[in-house]
Amino acid sequence: MLEGFTWFKQSAYRWQGGGLTVYIDPWEVTTSDPADLIVLTHAHFDHFSIPDIERVSSPRTVVVAPHDIARELRGNVTPVAPGEVLEVAGVHLETVPAYNVVEERLEAHPKANGWVGYLLTLGGHTYYHAGDTDSLPELERISTEVAFLPIGGTYTMGPAEAGGLARAMAPKLAVPMHYGFVVGSEADVEEFRREAAPVEVQTLSPVHPFTQ
Repeated sequence: MLEGFTWFKQSAYRWQGGGLTVYIDPWEVTTSDPADLIVLTHAHFDHFSIPDIERVSSPRTVVVAPHDIARELRGNVTPVAPGEVLEVAGVHLETVPAYNVVEERLEAHPKANGWVGYLLTLGGHTYYHAGDTDSLPELERISTEVAFLPIGGTYTMGPAEAGGLARAMAPKLAVPMHYGFVVGSEADVEEFRREAAPVEVQTLSPVHPFTQ
């Protein structure tokens, strides 16, 4: 179920299949394959990179983004808030909340910002990309085959919290992200794997080498 994905770094992915190219939070992308769809989770530099968006955009590209960053973009842009369901560029999308509840990181991703994660149907499978978030009760109700979850801590949930969320969600696969670059390290994956059990954990190798 991960065959169509390329992991650039942090939370930046490309999915290709069925004639579609979809980017999620493109950052330091190494390809220029034109996007049919770009989805953005929030405004931080490692998720919202205008140079990368421009690099992979074409006249047919649709961008889906929270309202605050949608206002900064030109072209075919669809602004979203948590709790929306839509069909864009042939892809079924649902937006879910993404915010912090842990005291020391409340200001990093405030709930009031309306930032999001996404549930996407790609190639007949469902994928949840959490964006930057803590473990939230409303996320435990998400039904997905694959869950991409941040594990780096500091600005998001760490490996133990993310593992607990994976157990609660019970996807077929859990995939760690948002580690090994700005925060978190490769060693966090093993803690995540232990905490997520019995959910199967698979990793992707990033295009860029880890720096942490």
